[in-house]
Amino acid sequence: MRATAAGLLIALVLTGCASALRWEAGTGDGEYRVRRGDTLYSIALRHDVDYRSLARWNDIGPNYLIHVGDVLRLTPPGGAAARPGSGTVASAPPTRAPSAGGGSGGAAPERELPSRSPPVGPGPDQWRWPVAGDVARRFAPPDSKGIDIAAPVGTPVRAAAAGRVVYSGSALKGYGELVIVKHDETYLTAYGYNRRRLAEEGDRVSAGDAIAEVGVGPAQKPVLHFEIRRAGKPVDPLRLLPASE
Repeated sequence: MRATAAGLLIALVLTGCASALRWEAGTGDGEYRVRRGDTLYSIALRHDVDYRSLARWNDIGPNYLIHVGDVLRLTPPGGAAARPGSGTVASAPPTRAPSAGGGSGGAAPERELPSRSPPVGPGPDQWRWPVAGDVARRFAPPDSKGIDIAAPVGTPVRAAAAGRVVYSGSALKGYGELVIVKHDETYLTAYGYNRRRLAEEGDRVSAGDAIAEVGVGPAQKPVLHFEIRRAGKPVDPLRLLPASE
């Protein structure tokens, strides 16, 4: 009996550790109570929904301002499924990033960061790798909604495309210091496991701007966790990033 109880305890602990590597799940009742540090974008990312849909379902204005204690519905009125985003992705996935060279909730003021390249919109031919390194973990939802890229601690993490920082904090459980960049009305990118964040909410960034520094992931290895979201849904970054040279 003691052995059985011990085995059950170990299984529960392991299950808890595995869940820490995922974006936090919903409350189970289709609602979410806003906590300190949340933004509409981080809540949408956590629950795999489009931030625009989340705003519309909750009658949130175009400034996307939310307050601690607000209760947000996570599904559309009537329980209909959210309409997925359109568009396709293409190109074969590489296994290593090419060598790198150089360079609340929407209410934060914008400020320009020094840029090494002119702003460009995201797209299959315009994304860049946030760091150079081997892909330590591939895209495999629901356990991995992005990729982990191995790189030395302190390596600059660079914006994969031009956009605006819509989240910079550590409120999403299991992902450490996190930066989220909005590129257009369709695409967001997320950069997790950072040692230090260099960009603040409201910052305008160009492709290649340093926005953070690589830290240590849950496996106690130096990696960057990188996600691309299209209309709120995770897509495989390796299908959008350029192939290695």
